Amino acid sequence: MPQVPYLDVGHPMRRVYIGKVVVNMAVGESGERLAKAAKVLEELTGQKPSFRKAKRTIKEFGIKRGENIACMATLRGERASKFLKKALEAVNFEIPESSIDEYGNFAFGVREHIYLPGVKYDPSIGIFGFDVIVALERPGFRVMRRRRRRSKVPRHHRVTREEAVEFIEKVLGAKVVEKRRRGPSFAS
Repeated sequence: MPQVPYLDVGHPMRRVYIGKVVVNMAVGESGERLAKAAKVLEELTGQKPSFRKAKRTIKEFGIKRGENIACMATLRGERASKFLKKALEAVNFEIPESSIDEYGNFAFGVREHIYLPGVKYDPSIGIFGFDVIVALERPGFRVMRRRRRRSKVPRHHRVTREEAVEFIEKVLGAKVVEKRRRGPSFAS
């Protein structure tokens, strides 16, 4: 069992915890701007990001198929929960209800990376926005990822939307709102 915060619902196998947090910075072009985004992502997450390639050529945007256009990092365990706390602080601990799916995963975007606490603006790097995708799990989810005797996780063992909302509110201390306001409000 990972040492991350979890929602206790009685039985130890029914606990809900953070499986992984994926941080994605889609730049839309390769070169110097993507290298700067990767540097920012490495500073924010504390690990080296991997690059994502374009699936098809789009002439209007100047993107070629197979060209690196984004970078991402997958965080697990303690590092994932620490980063998620900082990212939630950047969006005022509010998550839109529409961004929670039926399997308990949720996502939100941070418009500018300088909204994260402890991050200063550097004019030589610029400002990048990023997406945070959180996958919630229960013990026993390994059966769908293991190499030998792989199996499906039954529907009654999956994390539901209601359990995800409960996890967000009780464990993460965030509010699930109808619609989120644009940008952080530093007035409060």
